[in-house]
Amino acid sequence: MTSTEIITRLHSLANPANVTGMARYGIATHATLGINIPVLRGIAKTHRRDHRLARELWRSGIHEARILASLVDDPRQVTVEQMEEWVEDLDSWDVCDQCCGNLFGRTPFAWDKAEQWSGRSGEFVKRAGFVLMARLAVQEKKAPAERFHPFLALIRHEAADGRNFVKKGINWALREIGKRKDIQAALATARELAGMDSPSARWIGRDALREFDRLGLGSPVLPQT
Repeated sequence: MTSTEIITRLHSLANPANVTGMARYGIATHATLGINIPVLRGIAKTHRRDHRLARELWRSGIHEARILASLVDDPRQVTVEQMEEWVEDLDSWDVCDQCCGNLFGRTPFAWDKAEQWSGRSGEFVKRAGFVLMARLAVQEKKAPAERFHPFLALIRHEAADGRNFVKKGINWALREIGKRKDIQAALATARELAGMDSPSARWIGRDALREFDRLGLGSPVLPQT
């Protein structure tokens, strides 16, 4: 199928009622059709590793077409320039997370972009940096613990950012890093954040400590307030 045919099919699957529900979860509703992820994954199965198709779908600007683009693109053909172009287009946390999980995290540029994007000012660019950190923590099982220590430093540096989708991305990164073998470094970071003056840093740290405790990875030892 061509990109035009796929986009026509996406429009035929539009579900306005879903769009209303998506808005309640903070998902952008501009150019959104309300198609569920399992449906998009089903479409993607017959279009794997089609770089040209992915670029065309992304340029359509349609919410679901962009998620589909992240599913069908070939990570081996993705360039730094493409990643920068796409990350600047992000306007919703779900497209951000899908791009990072399906595509960006599979490129050889993932480690560098996690560091670079986490320091940017744009809400979804910054979130993408931390979502990539979470993705790498899960994906790169053989990476030495020390490779994640710069991420913990960036988490501490950016934890005062109170924007909802940013702080949730930071929290996600911290929790996933903490689930690796080097739990002590993540615990120390979480405890430091939990004792900060910043409300967002405290929330990030305390929530991570509760998660670690729930998983039996370490006592929360929450600071007194």
